[in-house]
Amino acid sequence: MIDSHAHLNDPRFDSILDDVIARAEAAGVEGIINIGYDLPSSRRAVELAETYDWMYAVVGIHPHEADEVTPQTMVELEQLAKAEQVVAIGETGLDYYYDNSPRKIQQQVFHAHLDLAKRLGLPVVIHSREATQDTIEIIKAHPENRFLLHCFSQSLESAKIYLDLGCYISFAGPITFKNAEKLRRVAAAVPLDRLMIETDCPYLAPVPYRGKTNEPAWVKYVAEKLAELHKISIEELVAVTTKNTREFFNLKSKVQ
Repeated sequence: MIDSHAHLNDPRFDSILDDVIARAEAAGVEGIINIGYDLPSSRRAVELAETYDWMYAVVGIHPHEADEVTPQTMVELEQLAKAEQVVAIGETGLDYYYDNSPRKIQQQVFHAHLDLAKRLGLPVVIHSREATQDTIEIIKAHPENRFLLHCFSQSLESAKIYLDLGCYISFAGPITFKNAEKLRRVAAAVPLDRLMIETDCPYLAPVPYRGKTNEPAWVKYVAEKLAELHKISIEELVAVTTKNTREFFNLKSKVQ
């Protein structure tokens, strides 16, 4: 399995990282993609990828932090993104649920990330919450980019639009939650060749660990639920999501 969206760069893992990694390896996790959400976490993601040859880094500024982005921020992000271990730009996007940054600024920073990804030939990891229409319009404005909607929580109608635009879709722990029937229907409808699995750790731990600090070892519970929804074996689900993740992030020569 590959955890396509983790935050082992989160400080809460610093003192327990060795144990978390050992549990991930024991659970059959063969790759972890650590996602940046500001410059310090992006640098840490690169450090982890340099330390562990089965980890990879994604660098970017979360929409929550968009109002702190300056031209110099983007210069530093571009320098960081040129590291060999960086496989995508993100997480970037729009979050109108919290509105921690003004919406116009979120949109401007989102566009800037997509321009950077195009220049470097890297795919993009998107965070989108309560901002579906604007997210879709910005994706449409950048047809040269490749996109992954992470921790998907939107409607089936929205999923179909994203799929028509060539996007990949990843699901996390919420598909295991008791009250997530609508989300499970969406997950069941996403074609296998566009599907990925993730933890979004340390957040959104799946059942039976809901409420605890999430970790990559528990991506198996997401895989099990998706296999059940698609009526295939866990082995088939893992094989196809691993293949999709390798291809989207261009990991073919790195993760065997």
